[in-house]
Parts: sequence; C-alpha cells; structure tokens
Amino acid sequence: MLIKSKSKSDVLSSEITPESVYKDRRRFLTGSLGAAFGLATGGFGSLANAADGDALRARAPSNMVRSAPADWWEEKFASISPAQRSGGFYTNEALTPYRDVTSYNNFYEFGTNKGDPEANSKEFKADPWSVTIEGEVGKPGVYTLEDILKPHAMEERIYRLRCVERWSMVIPWVGFSLADLIKRFEPTSKAKYVQFFTLFDPDSMSGQRSRFTTISWPYREGLRMDEAMNPLTLLATGLYGNYLPPQNGAPLRLIVPWKYGFKSIKSIVKIRFTETEPETSWNMLAANEYGFYANVNPEVHHPRWRQDMETPLPQTLFNSSRIDTRPFNGYGEQVASLYKGMDLSKYY
Repeated sequence: MLIKSKSKSDVLSSEITPESVYKDRRRFLTGSLGAAFGLATGGFGSLANAADGDALRARAPSNMVRSAPADWWEEKFASISPAQRSGGFYTNEALTPYRDVTSYNNFYEFGTNKGDPEANSKEFKADPWSVTIEGEVGKPGVYTLEDILKPHAMEERIYRLRCVERWSMVIPWVGFSLADLIKRFEPTSKAKYVQFFTLFDPDSMSGQRSRFTTISWPYREGLRMDEAMNPLTLLATGLYGNYLPPQNGAPLRLIVPWKYGFKSIKSIVKIRFTETEPETSWNMLAANEYGFYANVNPEVHHPRWRQDMETPLPQTLFNSSRIDTRPFNGYGEQVASLYKGMDLSKYY
C-alpha cells in the first residue's frame, strides 16, 4: 500500500463537507446531547435538513443506547478526527447530500423499495444493543455496544459507495478500523473468515415478517480474514458527523468501500470467526448473480445491470450524468494485492 506524506494541498474534512454540518454537530454535542440521551422514550428522531439540503439540525436519536453514559457518548463524538488523507481513507469528490444518503437505501429488513427503510424504521430501537462474538476466537462472549466501542477512537473517512444496481454515493462515515476490533478478540489460527449477522426482529423490522420475502433471515455477510483486516475496512457508527439513523444501519454497520454495497451489512448483532467460507444472504439466494467476493468490477456484469458505468446520486431530470466505474471502486492501490493470481471473472 502506498503511503503518502501529508502535503499542503491536503485539506481538512471540514473544508470539504459543508461547514454548516460540522457547526451544527458541535452545537448539538455541547448543548443537547446529554439531555437527549437522558430520555428513553420513542424511536430514533429524524435528523431534519436545513434549507441548504445538507446541514443537520440539532436533534439526537433519543434512544440510541441508554446503558452508555451521556458524557461518554459526547466524548466519543466530540473527538472525531479526520482520517489521514493517505491510504485511500479520503476522496475530495462531491459529497452526496445527507438527505439522499438517508432516504435512498437498500435495507430489506424494512422493505424492498428505496424509501421503505426511512418510512418503516421510525420505531426501531437500538436500546439496549449487544454483539455476540463466537467461533475461532480466544475471547468469545456477548459484548454491549459500549464494550465494543469504548476502546476505539472515532474518525471520519470519506468513502465512495457503489451499489450493484449501478448507482453510487460519496459519504463521510464515522467509525473505526474493523482490524482493531478483531485483534481484541484474539482469532485463532483456524479463523480464515469473518461472518456478520444483522438483527432479526420481525416485530420492529417489517420486511422480515413480509409474506413475500425471499431472504432467509437473519441477513448475513462475510469477508476473508485478510479483507477484514485491511485498513480500509470500517465499522461505522455514524455519518455526516452524527449518529447512524436506523435506515442506514444503526447502531453499527460494516463499510467495505471496494465491494458492492450489499457487502456492507447493517445493524450488526453477531460476528463469527470460521475456518471455512461462510454463507452470505445474496449468494444463498442467487449465487450466479451475487458472488461471495462482490468486488466492484466494471468487466463483470450483473445479469440485470451493466457494471462499467454508474450514476452518482442525486439524479434529477436535469442531472442524470454517468461516470466510468473503476476496478475495486477506485481502491485498487490498497486492495488489488489481496486477489493476486485469482480469476476475478470466476471469483466475483
């Protein structure tokens, strides 16, 4: 991986992301955060947009995780640092507006239409939340969200997101390296893969109780161990300098920016370390369409969508531009070596 030294041309994240977003977040953190977490009623509040379409108003999700002290959460999010500009953790491409990031989603647990996750997740509760660690590890167990997050400093990374459906976004995520978490649980020599599971809760996730669902719940995904340990792989707890809304995978989701978006599993409740390649939901459903690796590859087309072009969102009547798709979503310098010698038209 090429590591570049910081230059005078490198800019701060606050200079790329609309300044009002960060100012509103700081006012929110220093003012209303403690009071918001003292409340324990209702679901996640919607984070409204200001007139510019990007800035967030100061209203926190009221039930994020009551078990974590309010001052602890405030410290975590008040100390977010921008990731180093080297290593692929940053792009200076135009950010997708917050409103589009949170209203145009694939999260089948809440429905199959793009607007369903936002519409159907208003009563979703992430309080309390725990993550089960199991399989080939030295420290298995059930860990609260505070246990999971507390040792890790939060940073902001601006990544491209490419959906297999041929649309794309650029999103400023908040989170920490998955590799740092994995090391804490001491995987054994048998741990060759990492499998992830989404919450299964049909009472609050309407898509899971639908008679028309074709997915075998819970939703599951997996990575090879070297993919999971790659510095780019992120466990996200927020976006746009604030907490993850439920439609984006609150309170904890995976981000693997060189793979198609369906690999970035949401609302994680279990992480399993295995010796053999684990099952993944879309591969189980249609193996000929959704391979285990799911690396962004403009030369391997999906049966329903060509992959050599993509449409950055938002798309409007007057702006439907398309751009060329890059191998590994533009992160080849950081990850291509993981697949040296592999036929990527076979291992797609």
